Amino acid sequence: MHVIAFASQKGGSGKTTLAGHVAVEAERRNAGPVALIDTDPQGSLAQWWNARDAERPFFVRASSEGLAQDLARLRDGGVRLVIIDTPPAITATIGLVIGLSDLVVIPTRPSPHDLRAAGATVRLCETVGKPLVFAVNGAASRARITTEAVIALSHHGPVAPAVIHQRVDFASSMIDGRTVMEIPAQTKSAEEVASLWSFLSDRLHGRETSPLVSGSFAPGTLKGAA
Repeated sequence: MHVIAFASQKGGSGKTTLAGHVAVEAERRNAGPVALIDTDPQGSLAQWWNARDAERPFFVRASSEGLAQDLARLRDGGVRLVIIDTPPAITATIGLVIGLSDLVVIPTRPSPHDLRAAGATVRLCETVGKPLVFAVNGAASRARITTEAVIALSHHGPVAPAVIHQRVDFASSMIDGRTVMEIPAQTKSAEEVASLWSFLSDRLHGRETSPLVSGSFAPGTLKGAA
């Protein structure tokens, strides 16, 4: 069983949206059973799942026994992938989740504030020795800052080659518990999610596909990152 955590100190980075979409795509690609766990007190991922008609991916409420015991039960029950959403702050909860994860995804919007905020999550991953990848999210088409963000992030870790662009279908599909893969209209958004899952799956299974890296950008953009 593999565990993926979506973590970011910055609110509004798109953690919940990407966590739900990746979970559904993993199920669609026969990587399940997939279980979702929401450790964010706001409960946005739980609210999204409660609005779904489909039963899978499964949703698991954290028990009083703790996350480690919950994960052990899921493993014994045959779950193959667990995706965990985390609070938008560096807390003891995030440290625990990262410590129990096989891969940490840091969603980052291409803005100076988001780039600076990513440093704290990077530092935490390095402290506990967990692999991380960046997922550029909410990008504007053909915007120069997106390219600059990718280059800046690549100094601190792998960047998923699938850049997730800002489109209304992400928000509209999430309202009633769906994803962009489950709405009638076929858009580029579904292709981007599929590409992101392929990259994450390859990282989990030791297939090191090439991340996005190009050019040169001033190191140290992520404050707090080594």
